[in-house]
Amino acid sequence: MTDKDLKQNVERALEWEPSVDASDIGVSVDTGVVTLRGNVASYAEKMTAERVALAVYGVKGLANDLVVHLSSLFQRTDTEIAHAAVNALGWSTLVPKERITITVANGWLDLQGTVDWQYQKDAAIRAVRELTGVKGVTHKIVVKSRVKAADVRAEIEDAFRRSAEIDARRINVTATDGTVILSGNVHSWSERRQAERAAWAAPGVIQVDDRLAIVP
Repeated sequence: MTDKDLKQNVERALEWEPSVDASDIGVSVDTGVVTLRGNVASYAEKMTAERVALAVYGVKGLANDLVVHLSSLFQRTDTEIAHAAVNALGWSTLVPKERITITVANGWLDLQGTVDWQYQKDAAIRAVRELTGVKGVTHKIVVKSRVKAADVRAEIEDAFRRSAEIDARRINVTATDGTVILSGNVHSWSERRQAERAAWAAPGVIQVDDRLAIVP
């Protein structure tokens, strides 16, 4: 697939997504790496555009340079955003209570703390990124698992074989002291993300080093 073809496919995918206004989003492609530029109305829309682009077959990487320009209807003070974020985390059944602290500056949320599982970290980020007034989310949430797995590598390899979206034959797994290294190659960015998520789901994993190459 040429860069020109990939550019057209990404543009069509963005136009197809109803929650994204693609009219102000520019797409460029260089050797399979997509860059998104332009303006969006919310951080949630920015992240949706990124997700849609990465799901297009042939994309090897992405630079998301979209800028969030909030309309006057969605402007909120940092104090209002902080209160909303605290409530959102408190209402989530997936985020451990009183483990995440929040700071807000100029609409940007920063999350810090420790959790036991990667899914808890992901849930905390999802809970706040779509709040009104949020321009961006950064985090320093650390996964410190309290579970000791007897054979993390075997658990992950079994998960890969069970998955209909992962070609386990092309992926190598090594695991040491809770750190998992994935190497080899996958067909798409989506498959790479699926493999990374599967690795994070294994008990005892505190870090995943994703070295998978995308070979369409």
